[in-house]
Amino acid sequence: MKKYRFILFVMILPFIFACGIYSFTGASIPPGAKTVSVDYFKNTAAIFNPTLSQEVTDQLQKKLVSQTPLNLVDGKGDLQFKGQITDYAVTPVALTANETAALNRLTIRVKVSFINEIDETKNFEETFSRYSDYDSREMLSSVESTIVPAIVEQLADDIFQKAVVNW
Repeated sequence: MKKYRFILFVMILPFIFACGIYSFTGASIPPGAKTVSVDYFKNTAAIFNPTLSQEVTDQLQKKLVSQTPLNLVDGKGDLQFKGQITDYAVTPVALTANETAALNRLTIRVKVSFINEIDETKNFEETFSRYSDYDSREMLSSVESTIVPAIVEQLADDIFQKAVVNW
């Protein structure tokens, strides 16, 4: 009896993945969705990082292409991501006894519009925010190359989770 269950499971498995019901990344892509588009994320933050728009756009595209069966297209995909960087701010945290900051916090906020042409009930517009703390004795310019990519990756994960992982 166990042998037949195993054979049945092996026969059904390809259909489960092919129909977009489940993937190992947890992504739940609606049946019929074949393409995804990610518009360039414009930077409207008061502090301007010249490479941030491209980093956010590229990281989200990379995440979607590597963890879903969707093809990246220009224009209108079956799933569409549009957005802008609304905040890139440094604030002091962890004040010491002499009222100086031991740490600074870089926060990046991204406003995202997600359009699902297959299932419009999944559409959303939401702001995602992530941060990283760094030693206040360091200049932002000396730590940006390490902390910005980490923040951007976390933001892409959050956007991906909200859009295509239905937990």
